[in-house]
Amino acid sequence: MEEVRLGNRGRWEYLRAIYDRYQEATRKSKKVILGEFCVNTGYHRKYAIRLLNGGRPEKRQRTPRRRGVSYGQETLAVLTAVWEAAGYPWSVRLKALLPWWMPWIRKRFRLRPEVEKELLKISARQIDRRLGAAKTQRRRRIYGRTKPGYLLKHHIPVKTDRWDVQNPGFTEVDLVSHSGNSASGEFGHTLNVTDIHTTWTESRAVLGRGEEAVQRALNEIAGTLPFRLLGVDSDNGSEFINWHLKKWCEQQEIQLTRGRPYKKDDNAHIEQKNWTHVRKLVGWERYDTHEAVEAMNDLYEHELRLWLNLFLPSVKLLKKVRVGSKVRRVYDGPRTPFERVRACPQADREQVAQLEKLRKHLDPFQLAKTIDRKLDRIYRLANRHLSPKEVQDPVTKRGIRPGNGCAKDARSASLEITSRFPLSHSHGDGESSVTFQMSRRP
Repeated sequence: MEEVRLGNRGRWEYLRAIYDRYQEATRKSKKVILGEFCVNTGYHRKYAIRLLNGGRPEKRQRTPRRRGVSYGQETLAVLTAVWEAAGYPWSVRLKALLPWWMPWIRKRFRLRPEVEKELLKISARQIDRRLGAAKTQRRRRIYGRTKPGYLLKHHIPVKTDRWDVQNPGFTEVDLVSHSGNSASGEFGHTLNVTDIHTTWTESRAVLGRGEEAVQRALNEIAGTLPFRLLGVDSDNGSEFINWHLKKWCEQQEIQLTRGRPYKKDDNAHIEQKNWTHVRKLVGWERYDTHEAVEAMNDLYEHELRLWLNLFLPSVKLLKKVRVGSKVRRVYDGPRTPFERVRACPQADREQVAQLEKLRKHLDPFQLAKTIDRKLDRIYRLANRHLSPKEVQDPVTKRGIRPGNGCAKDARSASLEITSRFPLSHSHGDGESSVTFQMSRRP
């Protein structure tokens, strides 16, 4: 007997074809028909008997099994509020930070035990499904204003190999322009520095793109890192390819390298941080005054560095595996930059102890509120005449600027959880009644 396996539709058609013949067959013939049916469909003999002895196939209506709702509106509202307060992290990072933020989440939202259980139970894939609609509303484009530096290019080696460092201190650096709609005159820039091994990131604002100002800002960042700065890898901008930075790196015994011209992938780590750590916060406005630069530094040097490095986990790419025509990327588990620094024997133990103490006492939600207030002050100091024009938010129908509209979405346009009754309030029947209203902060 030749074995021919059918698909689901073919099995159902085969069942309809032999059903009448099986019903009218003798006991001996039924055994033969049943044996052929099991071989061709792959069904177990007992299951095949139930199908052939059951109702006619034409009258059967297969109702799809639907999964019930596993997470209530209260759970999703709290999840959304945490997601927005954390700066809209990726679902894997969001799931990782929920247990770490839970003491402050409990205090802020007065969680009931069943809601807390659902928050800790929800999977990263389910988070993607639940928050998918909101993610599509926050897409923005980025651009750069890098001016090539031609001096000393032959003295600074090009780094084209893959970063494979096991020690902290080797960093990528870049400048983010805050010129608005016009590149004329002098305006602010953000010097962004990220460590390859630990993903620790520091930022400083400078007015203009002067060689000495960039070198001083980098020197200041080197003094605040919880490890020694060992390497600086930049693009080919004139703010980095100059004698000031080269001399300073030689004095500090720091390796200075650069990427290939017009190859942003050579500096992929810092290009990603330019978006997540700078552009999503301060947007595309023009900041061209000393007051605006000082306000940005007040944010960069205090709350923002602690909030990003102590409380927000990230994942690192470990390797790429080619499977046929596709490339499969393998990542490590989500961890905060501070946890990676703490695991490094080269880290400054005294600074690590101070950061550990800060992490235990700081409230990430309060940090987020302070960051919001400082961002509002920075926005007020922007040059409105040379900043992108105001557009209408498709969700709230309110006017937003392309710059701080993006930043507000990423940091301070969190969905507030308001209720007619406190979460701890209960009626006479013993059951609490809570109505959640999702509203965007002005």
